[in-house]
Amino acid sequence: MDSASETLTPALIARFAAIVGERYALTDQADIAPYLAERRGLWPGRTSLVLRPGTVDEVSRIMRLASETRTPVVPQSGNTGLVGAQVPDASGRQIVLSLSRLNRIREIDVLSNTATVETGVILQTLQEAADAVDRLFPLSLAAQGSCQIGGNLSSNAGGTGVLAYGNARELCLGVEVVLPTGEVFDDLRKLKKDNTGYDLKNLFIGAEGTLGVITAAVMKLFPKPKGIEVAFVGMRSAEAALAFFSLAIGRAGAALTAFELIGERPYQFTLRHAAGVSRLLADDWPWYVLMEISSGRSAEDARGLIEDILSAALEEKIIDEAVIASSLAQQEAFWHFREVLPESQKAEGASIKHDISVPIASIPVFIEKAARAVESVSPGARPVCFGHMGDGNLHYNVSRPEDGDDAAFLALYRPMNKAVHDVVRSLNGSISAEHGIGQLKRDELIATAPPIAIDLMRRVKAAFDPAGIMNPGKVI
Repeated sequence: MDSASETLTPALIARFAAIVGERYALTDQADIAPYLAERRGLWPGRTSLVLRPGTVDEVSRIMRLASETRTPVVPQSGNTGLVGAQVPDASGRQIVLSLSRLNRIREIDVLSNTATVETGVILQTLQEAADAVDRLFPLSLAAQGSCQIGGNLSSNAGGTGVLAYGNARELCLGVEVVLPTGEVFDDLRKLKKDNTGYDLKNLFIGAEGTLGVITAAVMKLFPKPKGIEVAFVGMRSAEAALAFFSLAIGRAGAALTAFELIGERPYQFTLRHAAGVSRLLADDWPWYVLMEISSGRSAEDARGLIEDILSAALEEKIIDEAVIASSLAQQEAFWHFREVLPESQKAEGASIKHDISVPIASIPVFIEKAARAVESVSPGARPVCFGHMGDGNLHYNVSRPEDGDDAAFLALYRPMNKAVHDVVRSLNGSISAEHGIGQLKRDELIATAPPIAIDLMRRVKAAFDPAGIMNPGKVI
């Protein structure tokens, strides 16, 4: 849904700039450049103006003027997205609305186990603030040192803690949103039970800035675990990993707070290319699992539970080798290995990435069928499979053949996507588990989702944004 906006004339730029002040209205292209650079380098955009408001009132005034002049606005909070949702198009007609100055933690309520935070708060800052009052904010991502809460909510971020705590949508109790008209929807409530009509906040979470600008949110906190144990485990097959998950969740229940699956190829890539990592097990295995157990009772309880799970899995010959971290430093080393793993693939040449989810029970079937699909498109291409097995979300990336050409392999992007995503859809899965739609998957979503679903989404979009100024060209 594209808007017929006014051109960004010097006079219009001056009207927008007057709202935030000259210091926070960026017009020099050198200053603007970081707001146009997204991590994958796939969507070069242009703009003449980046606005950095410092208050909700300034955001409201910007949106009123944008609505009046039909100026497209691209909200940006953290700029760590992987699907191009946070950058403007190449027309130069869109303005970027950076939320980084809205970075206050307005309140931490220990009794309610909530934190009310503004959209520009960095995820790690919220984690540390919760830790300071003996609480846990469990959303955990590789980009947590730079991603911001607004971006986490707009993309409905997942990460390693979804198994026990849920994704961003499940961690949010209320939002404050500036609508395209400039009206402010204040729904900053701490209620865990509220059945007063439609759950409006969930329309904005995961909407990638296409319905309004999230300016603040009430996020759930949790008691800090009194004991955490981490193990790294090797096994012979994806079927064994599934059996191991079934055993672990059956014995640990909610105490199983992470269950990360890692294939042999990404494991070896990480050993080969990542700095500061070392071999975690004595032998090599086709598959690995990074498992975390958290206890609200004691360190001894966590230790006993993880030992019980591993002993049973070894006795039943489900797993073949395991090591429990012997110190906090070793726990951090295990998690560091997982965090640097995605970047280690870059050194192996061009890759085509997929962020998918399937029912947990279908993961081994998906892995088998997807490997055949990859081979049919590009013989010799190397699947790189890892992800959050506990919630069915796999990052199924494909590196070019070892002696292949980068450009020739990337030319297969569409057929490779189709081949892998056809397998996903055959298993009733999702082509976007946690990264969103943005520009990357917009056309595929429209082409493959049920027509009634697309129609309903377009009706919602038209109701909230009749002028079509909110992040046009993204999602639908």
